Amino acid sequence: MHDEQLLTDRFEAHRTHLRAVAYRMLGSLTDADDAVQEAWLRLARTDTTEVGNLGGWLTTVIGRVCLDMLRTRKTRSEEPLEAEHLPDPMIASETVLDPEHEALLADSVGLALVVVLESLSPAERLAFVLHDMFAMPYEQIAPIVDRTPQTARKLASQARRRVQGATPGRAADLARQRRVVDAFLTAARGGDFDELLRLLDPDVVLRADAGAAMRVIRGAAAVAGQAETFQRMATRCAIYPAVVNGGPGLVNTVEGSPFSIIGFTIAGEHITAIDILSDHDRLQQFDLTDALFGTGGIRTRV
Repeated sequence: MHDEQLLTDRFEAHRTHLRAVAYRMLGSLTDADDAVQEAWLRLARTDTTEVGNLGGWLTTVIGRVCLDMLRTRKTRSEEPLEAEHLPDPMIASETVLDPEHEALLADSVGLALVVVLESLSPAERLAFVLHDMFAMPYEQIAPIVDRTPQTARKLASQARRRVQGATPGRAADLARQRRVVDAFLTAARGGDFDELLRLLDPDVVLRADAGAAMRVIRGAAAVAGQAETFQRMATRCAIYPAVVNGGPGLVNTVEGSPFSIIGFTIAGEHITAIDILSDHDRLQQFDLTDALFGTGGIRTRV
């Protein structure tokens, strides 16, 4: 019993790290929890007396588990594809971040970045996540993807080129980014097309996921052309500021029920991406109390 408890304690010391790896790999909080549970089951079935670095061993295991999960979701082309749905957003109060949420948000994991990661092949995604986000050497990544270290390096490089521009600004700039979002809300309430156009980056992308195939709108003029939709949202909903994947976001409710979660990606004084999750079924997975009342990060419902 003592040995079993010791193993459990050692695993729990790595759980937050493993969940952070799995979220970046899978873009789903529920799937990330499933992957962590599978890693625990594999650990429990393994004789670890010869394992010198349990953290490294578990990272390798979670990488393999996530790679298998990605490959079984659907057959993917080696060419980048538009994601069919937005990944699960991570939402927290602007005033309180719990330690686990801070760990999940470390190393720039903005929602726009997770969306781009969805377009990568499973092997590219794993090589990029493990190397660029968690500093795992290519020599350790190669056996997971069944490639040479040189090929693993190439996979990460390909992924790196695709994710350029998708990372959010530094967390220290959150107050400045919030001012940009506040100006966007003011313009939305007034249906001010010209002001919306001024706030949007020329290459801005809006992704809206209401449960069917995700709608994607590109370009400042086209996104600002949704002014009437923005105005309805801004006047109909109760709007709560929140941190969405480390950047400024909004939790919108109607009569106390979640209506949408919006994440913004800001570069300088302009909005480069707007990601809107309004899928009613998926919104029910989130307990929004923490974000609305400032008691920490939002959890998926069990």
